[in-house]
Amino acid sequence: MTTTKTFSRAALRQFTGTEQWYRHGLVRNVLFTDGAKYVADSAGAYWLLDEIAFAQKGEPAIAAEAFQFWKLAVKPNQTATLTCEDGNGHAVFSKEIEFTDFPAEGVELYFTDNTILVPSEY
Repeated sequence: MTTTKTFSRAALRQFTGTEQWYRHGLVRNVLFTDGAKYVADSAGAYWLLDEIAFAQKGEPAIAAEAFQFWKLAVKPNQTATLTCEDGNGHAVFSKEIEFTDFPAEGVELYFTDNTILVPSEY
C-alpha cells in the first residue's frame, strides 16, 4: 500500500488540545495526542514516536527529565539528528539517523506526563 505523505508544519498549529489519546503499542504507559498522531500518520513517522517511547525505558538520563523537548533536524542528504533537551536548552540525548524520508522541515515534539504531544497542544 502506497501512502502519500501530507505532513505540514503549518498544519501542526491547528492542534491546540487533543480529543483522543492513543496508547503506544509497545510501551503501554506512553500516550500520544492527536497532534503527535498527525505527525506519525502524515509523515510516515511512527518510528519517531517509537524512538521517544523506547528512550523512556532505555535511557536513564532521558527518563529522569519530567519535561522533554524532542527535535528531529533533517539534513539535505536525508540523514537526521534526533535530540532530546530538558526544556532549558540542555541536550540530554542525541542520535544520528542514517536515513529518513521525513520532510525537510523536521519537527519538534514534547514529552511530559508520559505523553508525546506537539508544542501547540501543551
